[in-house]
Amino acid sequence: MDIHGTPDDIFPLLCPVREYDWIQPWQCEMVYTDSGIAELDCVFKTIFPDDGPEDTWVVSRYEPPNRIEFVRINSLRSIRYSIELIQQKNGSTKANWKQIITGLNSEGDNFVAGLTDKAYRGRMKTLNNMINHYLKTGEMLKIM
Repeated sequence: MDIHGTPDDIFPLLCPVREYDWIQPWQCEMVYTDSGIAELDCVFKTIFPDDGPEDTWVVSRYEPPNRIEFVRINSLRSIRYSIELIQQKNGSTKANWKQIITGLNSEGDNFVAGLTDKAYRGRMKTLNNMINHYLKTGEMLKIM
């Protein structure tokens, strides 16, 4: 992703609480956080019907303002998300998003087999548009 802002601008938005500001539709249930926002070992839950059953997320790496990682797990599969923010000379930021998805049983293997690179690229493009719009206007991009 090419994001029009600095890692200092972007990193705080990669938080389950702050995602309410810029991701539509976003909903989560905070389970554990000392600070009230993302931090190492923060735990939260989400339900997105297209992604299977309820997910539990854990912040497994937290290095502001350059890197955050999440482990996301449900009864079908686990996902490890890694997001690295790299400041560019022109003032923008390159965001490298990586995910590793592992089926946890035969149903999960079938779920993972049905995922496509095209769908992932589409999701990432939408998120890129959302975060750039928010950074430019301070408002959520309405997609629905």
